[in-house]
Parts: sequence; structure tokens; C-alpha cells
Amino acid sequence: MKIQDACAVVTGGASGLGHAVAQRVIAEGGKAVLLDVQDAAGNAAARALGAGAAFVRCDVTSEAEVNAAVAAAKERMGALNLVVNCAGVVGAGRVLGREGPMAGEFFAKVIHINLIGTFLVDKAAASVMQHNTPNEDGERGLIIHTSSVAAFEGQIGQAAYSATKAGVMGMTLPLAREFARIGVRVMSIAPGIFRTPMVAGMPEEVQKSLAAQVPFPSRLGKPEEYADLVVSIFENPMLNGETIRLDGAIRMQPK
Repeated sequence: MKIQDACAVVTGGASGLGHAVAQRVIAEGGKAVLLDVQDAAGNAAARALGAGAAFVRCDVTSEAEVNAAVAAAKERMGALNLVVNCAGVVGAGRVLGREGPMAGEFFAKVIHINLIGTFLVDKAAASVMQHNTPNEDGERGLIIHTSSVAAFEGQIGQAAYSATKAGVMGMTLPLAREFARIGVRVMSIAPGIFRTPMVAGMPEEVQKSLAAQVPFPSRLGKPEEYADLVVSIFENPMLNGETIRLDGAIRMQPK
């Protein structure tokens, strides 16, 4: 598959990594539908990207909203052959915090957004992609999860977040194996510390401290570099069922 032929659904597409992916797809001549809960930012992003882009409000924790949004995206673009799951929350907090033990509802909310939300998008997209006309390899589409280095080296305060990112990584291979029969690949990307809106909002000294932890290049990752990897995965059919770390060789410390 070539990126100029991509018809992409990008969750969390109003900002950060998701927006960078949508920008790259549109720049290469493809189409993209941004799914997000941020109405104003989503509509503004789609307008800025031009005629090849559209915004659909979608809460990924709602199965009905996800199904409707994926169907609307396919209708808007005429096809669907790429999904990039970037919607998520950090959900930081100690299990035994100063205010007492973490509430189960808090943990469940992070799981619902990051993990179950990814699953709901995956199955809705695969259901649509299975009807695509296959290429010469029998390929019909690609689904990408956003995992994290926290899936490997979760820090103190990341119990909920790490569980979700390990979860989306853990889903990758079984889904790739199941969807092989319909010609849909499944991959995960595990970013390190990237300059997302969340990180950009931190004090400058904190950002510098985080960047200094990256062996090489000793800086924060750029969202465009995440988008570069999405393109590489899309165009290389042998990349399937795997998680790729995109982290400058960082290995996170306990805190």
C-alpha cells in the first residue's frame, strides 16, 4: 500500500501525535478523518488540513459512537484502509496516594479510554476493512495502536497507564493473527517522550530534564517522527504483529 492511497481514521486526531499523522497523510495526497472529543480543536484542525480531511466527534469509550463514527468516516472518504489509535489519557496517580488508595473508578476510566477504546475502534474498523478489494498481497488494511515505553518500564504513578499500554501491545499479535485471514495487519508503536500538548504545557526546566534522559538524540521526540513511522509501516507489508519502540534508546527509571 502507498500512503497517497490512504483513507485514514485517526483517533485523538485533533492534536499531538494523531494530528501529526493526519497532516502527513493529507500532505502525501491521502484522506483522513479525525476522531476526537475536542469539538472546537477537531473542527479547526480539519479545516486547516483542507478538503481531504474531516472531523467526527467521537468518544472512544462508547461502542455506539465508535461504530457510527467509523461508518461515517468510510462514507466520507469512500474507503477505509488505515486506522491509527492515538486517543488516550495519562491517568497518573499512585495506588497508595496522599489522599488514600486510588479509587477503582479512576483505574477503570483509564482502562476504558486507552485499552477498551482502542479495542472498540479496532473491531469496528476491521469489520469495514474486510470488505475492501485486496491488493496483490491480499492486503486490505492496517491498524496501528499507540503503546508506550511505559508498557515496558512503567514508573511509580503509572500503574493504570502502564497497564493500558501493555494491554494494547498485548492485543497486537492475537489481532494480527486473527485478521490475517482478511488481509488486515495490526502493529503497535511505543513512543518515548514526545513533544505533545501535555509535555509542551510543562515548565521549561521539566522539559529539559526529560529530554536529557534520552540517550540519542538527546531531545524530545517530534510528532512528525511518529507520523514518519506510521508511513513506513503502512508501506511495508512485512511489518505485522509487532511493537516498535520509538524512543531514542531511553529506558525509564522508577520515578
